[in-house]
This record gives sequence, C-alpha cells and structure tokens, in this order.
Amino acid sequence: MLRIGTIVLTVEDIERAGDFWRAALGYVNRGEPSDDWVILDPPDKTSWDAPSAASIALSVTGYPQHYPPRIHLDLYADDQAAEVERLKGLGARDVDWDRYPPDADWIVLEDTEGNRFCVVDTGDRSAA
Repeated sequence: MLRIGTIVLTVEDIERAGDFWRAALGYVNRGEPSDDWVILDPPDKTSWDAPSAASIALSVTGYPQHYPPRIHLDLYADDQAAEVERLKGLGARDVDWDRYPPDADWIVLEDTEGNRFCVVDTGDRSAA
C-alpha cells in the first residue's frame, strides 16, 4: 500500500520558504539544508519513514512556476480566519481567484514563493 511521504515544493529562495513553512506548520528541518534542498518534518516524526503526517521538501530547481500550479496543499483549520491572518503575517499572499462557489469552505493563498495552498475551514459549520 502506498502513502504520501514527502510533498516537494519548488522554490526560488530556500531560506525564505523554509522560514515560512516551519512557522506555518511547526515543522522542523530533518537535517542541515543545502543550497538547493531541505526536508521539513513534523516535530514528532522519529524517522524518515515513520507513519505520521507527510513531510514537505523545498527544492530550488530553476524551473519557472506554472500558474495555476497543477497541485497544491489543503491545510485544515478549526479557526480559518485566524489561520489566514496568521499565515499572511508570515508572508502568505491572497490569490486573485474569482471561482469560489457561494458555499466555499476554503480560501486560496500562496506562500512566499508563489506556491498555492488552500486553508479549509474544518470548524463547526452547522452554526452558519
């Protein structure tokens, strides 16, 4: 059976991207970053193949970003508004996207490198 081990994001500035994703997710460097590669793990991950949350790798490839990107991360948030503001404070940016349905439970942002991700509201929507 397969499972996701690492999601690789293409970046231009590995230090800036690493700072963003470590602060956003509370992840830690698996090892010392190189000039073009770093793997970020959940802090409780005990080995590279431990069955916990997926790791994120940041890779400087020199290839241009594609818009819209073909994959993105969905980040789940109990308090979506607070998380969106926190992530913007870390350097995330709004994406000018006009295709939200009226009942959308996600907000599209991009990280410091232009990689898009969604912040999905997992809070109690029955009160809405």
